[in-house]
Amino acid sequence: MKIDAILSPAELPALARRDLRDTACVVFDVLRATSTFVTALHNGAKAVIPVAEISEALAIRQKQSGVLLGGERDGVKIRAAQTGGVDFELGNSPREYTPEKVRDKTIVSTTTNGTRALRACAGAQTVLAASFLNLAVSAQFIRQLQPKHILLVCAGTRENKADEDVLAAGALGEILLFDSGRRTVSASVETAINAWRKAKSSLLEVVSEAENARRLLASPELRGDVAYCLQQDVFNLSAVLGRDGVLRISI
Repeated sequence: MKIDAILSPAELPALARRDLRDTACVVFDVLRATSTFVTALHNGAKAVIPVAEISEALAIRQKQSGVLLGGERDGVKIRAAQTGGVDFELGNSPREYTPEKVRDKTIVSTTTNGTRALRACAGAQTVLAASFLNLAVSAQFIRQLQPKHILLVCAGTRENKADEDVLAAGALGEILLFDSGRRTVSASVETAINAWRKAKSSLLEVVSEAENARRLLASPELRGDVAYCLQQDVFNLSAVLGRDGVLRISI
């Protein structure tokens, strides 16, 4: 089994030319898309549909009137001025996605990086939305699947590497590396694992210096998202992107 990693979103376009049919892609957007999707599913959402553009979300809403619109641009909830008249019900803070709001709902979400990364992996054997919140169960899912290749995909911040995504990829890489069985890892995975080993004893402190975290911590409404998204293994679910482009809990 070969484990590889994409540490920067600048590498995402190349996935369209890559044969991913024997690959399990694990996508991380710790601050905050994949953390939010996992939270929504845990809190009873029926499904999450990740789309790249606001226009795609609006088109789905026209066909399915009961869906909730969620997501962000530049970290902030999408408003009517950006859509031509429609305020999104939800932003990209996982703490918004309470059981009272999302239970039995389908959520259509568009974010700056996370949904784009998920869509870029659409040709893979399996695509998981992963975070620190469901790290162990994501590793267990891969363990049972036994794919020929594993690709850890860091969504990043705009076109930049996001430290928190690299650390989460390193945490998962460390788990997989010490699983039973033969594993080979790329240099990028080694980089992520080494970063994780250095940071894991003071994770909040380290991540708080990263670009995404600094922006969130500067907002009174959003600063709580940073500590929330760095909780480890609080949800026992794996979020799998189906062939229909919809994220659901794997049964």
